[in-house]
Amino acid sequence: MAIPDKIIQWVSNILEEKDSHFFLVDTRVNQTPAGTKVIVHVDGDEGISIDTCAEVSRTLANRLEEEELISGKYVLEVSSPGLDQPLKLHRQYQKNVGRTIKVLTQDNKTTQGILLDVADDAIELEPTKRQPRTSSGGKKKKKSEPPQMVRIPFDQIKKTNVLVTF
Repeated sequence: MAIPDKIIQWVSNILEEKDSHFFLVDTRVNQTPAGTKVIVHVDGDEGISIDTCAEVSRTLANRLEEEELISGKYVLEVSSPGLDQPLKLHRQYQKNVGRTIKVLTQDNKTTQGILLDVADDAIELEPTKRQPRTSSGGKKKKKSEPPQMVRIPFDQIKKTNVLVTF
């Protein structure tokens, strides 16, 4: 079994033993001039604490040492994906319902809006539009229109990021 596959299996087992609300998002193993770099992103349905990431890291490091999976020097990073990382899993979409997201589709069109629903095959969002400005800088008054919902099938999504709103 390849190194990334073993790490995926081990981290999945570690998280499952801790709590069924935690899940593995991504694992990367990169060779660098200084050695091997192992990056593991984990998350939870209600988020994941730095303490839990540290526990996973310690357990995984012990397992890597016991099994001598990586020869030579290596760096192990275990963290949550962070807002700069795109959503990858269905479970991540579910956890972000109600938040503003930016979706890039396979045809390179971008839609930004509030994630309203996550189905097995698609997401539904309410697009957010910027209000047009008048020449004096004020906002134009426009009749209130009901929001148009947009449904985007998962197979049409190239990348989705959660946007930070203030």
